[in-house]
Amino acid sequence: MRQCAIAFLALHAGLSFAQENAIESINANQQGSNIIVKVTMKNPISKPPIGFSITSPARIALDFAGTANGTGKSVQDIGMGDVRNVNLVQAGERSRLVFNLLRPLNYATSVDGKTVVVTIDSSGGVATPVSAAGLPVQRPAAAGKQNIKDVDFRRGANGEGRIVIDLPPDQVGVDVRQQGQSIIVDFQKAGLPDVLRRRLDVADFGTPVQTITTTPQGENVRMVIEPKGLWEHSAYQSDTQLVVEVKPIKEDPNKLVQGTQGYRGERLSLNFQNVEVRAVLQVIADFTGLNIITSDTVSGNLTLRLKDVPWDQALDIVMQAKGLDMRKNGTVLWIAPKDELLTKEKLELEQKAQIAELEPLKTETFQLNYQKAEAFKQVFGIDNAGSGDSKNRILSKRGSAVIDPRTNQLFVTDISSKLEEVRKLVQKTDIASKQVLIEARIVEADDKFSRNLGAKLGFSDMRGIRGGNVGYGVAGSTRAALTGNYQGVGEQTGQAEITDQSYIPNTQFVNLPAAGINGANPGSLAVSLFSAAANRFLNLELSALEADGKGKIISSPRVVTADQLKALIEQGTELPYQVATSSGATSIAFRKANLKLEVTPQITPDGNIILDVDVNKDSVGVETRAGFAIDTKHVKTQVLVENGGTVVLGGIFQQVERTNDTKVPLFGDIPVVGNLFKSTARTSDKTELLIFITPKVVAERISAR
Repeated sequence: MRQCAIAFLALHAGLSFAQENAIESINANQQGSNIIVKVTMKNPISKPPIGFSITSPARIALDFAGTANGTGKSVQDIGMGDVRNVNLVQAGERSRLVFNLLRPLNYATSVDGKTVVVTIDSSGGVATPVSAAGLPVQRPAAAGKQNIKDVDFRRGANGEGRIVIDLPPDQVGVDVRQQGQSIIVDFQKAGLPDVLRRRLDVADFGTPVQTITTTPQGENVRMVIEPKGLWEHSAYQSDTQLVVEVKPIKEDPNKLVQGTQGYRGERLSLNFQNVEVRAVLQVIADFTGLNIITSDTVSGNLTLRLKDVPWDQALDIVMQAKGLDMRKNGTVLWIAPKDELLTKEKLELEQKAQIAELEPLKTETFQLNYQKAEAFKQVFGIDNAGSGDSKNRILSKRGSAVIDPRTNQLFVTDISSKLEEVRKLVQKTDIASKQVLIEARIVEADDKFSRNLGAKLGFSDMRGIRGGNVGYGVAGSTRAALTGNYQGVGEQTGQAEITDQSYIPNTQFVNLPAAGINGANPGSLAVSLFSAAANRFLNLELSALEADGKGKIISSPRVVTADQLKALIEQGTELPYQVATSSGATSIAFRKANLKLEVTPQITPDGNIILDVDVNKDSVGVETRAGFAIDTKHVKTQVLVENGGTVVLGGIFQQVERTNDTKVPLFGDIPVVGNLFKSTARTSDKTELLIFITPKVVAERISAR
């Protein structure tokens, strides 16, 4: 993959782009334990290039933005200390320098005019940047020891564990190495805050990493990563962030090396001229202490020159050169030509198949305790007559099975090996399902507010009744009377008879009282303004009523069910209504207005619970000509909840505000005084619905009881 990436970048290196700068030459020299690499640019640059490093394979990469490759080379040998060479690749308007190292080393960069100076410290310590003249670049001294900022753990998409360490701005020497079954990370001359001085248990994340322990050691800080199982690790650093990644490895019993990181055997050197293959294998057997069995068909000679390579790599090279393969059983290796191994394995399989055809059949009875026997029809591909399905792959060709629903038993007839497989299958599947208690809480809260204001206004002139002149003079002998309606005028002028029940209502010309609320009548206050002779009256009645109500309805259905089994619980009323039949007659049908909880739980391997929930909260609504309406509140969803945790499935918030004004035109619009000529009703209703659900895995001893 790395070769493909380099080839891809090299392919684009020849494209023409308008770069602002170019790399003209690369020179290297050694000063003590440091390797000084000078990169000469076409034009001066203002800041060092962006760089990062990785530990496996050991490399240092520097990115130059807006820069072309002006050297005409893609690889330049260095061969100093642990620095082998440098690759120069260009992609678009960006160029990258990749230093290939024999082991991870620290580096530092500095800019001196047109020269970028890269200092690689071969001693493994912190690299000090130098200028083009080879003099150290003075940096402002840091106030005290630099502390590690943060330690974080994350799980990758493929199950790998990633430890992310935020380093201080100043350079810190980092040494990552494997020691036994642990990974040791040393931070040189660094401090550790008290909040990071801890042991992290990350086993629940499902990665090879079990614990991460970070402690100070003198002037340094040490991190110990404890993985489990088969794994391989890699580390890379970008600016002030170090990432250590631990990947799981799937074991292959026919491989000497597990994983893709490389060969791990002890190194050896071999130099043979035209020597027999069997002799080379004997040398490797003596060197490793393994028991190597070589087939008689292994023959031929080879010339081999290997210097300081792992022994497992040398063995693979020999087998690939002579077309050999191996089978591993503990510390014993059987080496033979590939065709011979495949032929032998094929013969063994054919012999096993022939033995299975001749092996006597046995019958065994399996008593099922928790599963129903009918469930094994699909598992075994059998029917009630005992014949097996031709597509069945669990029983052999001669095998058969019969189920007995009455006793919940399974009778299987087959060879011994197949019976053992059936026995293991029954042991794994015939187990008690875990029970889950699901509790739902449906909370309905309402806050209702109503306020009604009104007024009655009337005028009465009683001068005519008490011997005076009625009304007011208009022109000459013409007079005018003022009252609430036509009947009231007649009562004042003597045209109509005055009664105890009619006089006061007939004198009102504004009759807009406050309306009642929930059957309650409003309170009122009456005021009258009259003359000294008590023969002219201006009557005013103010009425008001205010209602404030708060309510809460809590419904809490509960149900216990088995893992991955649907449960239903409901309570409510069935309402009758008439429906028309095909003959034209009517019949009675029923509709449910109830509280229903339907849920299917699924317990995950990490102890959480996935719920398929369907909650209904219905109630009887208003009555119509066709019957009662049903007010429905319904939630259907799927959620992931931790064991014993509570989650809000959904909520409905409804607010209704209404203001109604009933007034006399024109007069009701007059500020302040207009309130005497109108009636005002204001309502504000707030309703909120919340649905909570809490699943709990019932303990086995409680469910058994």
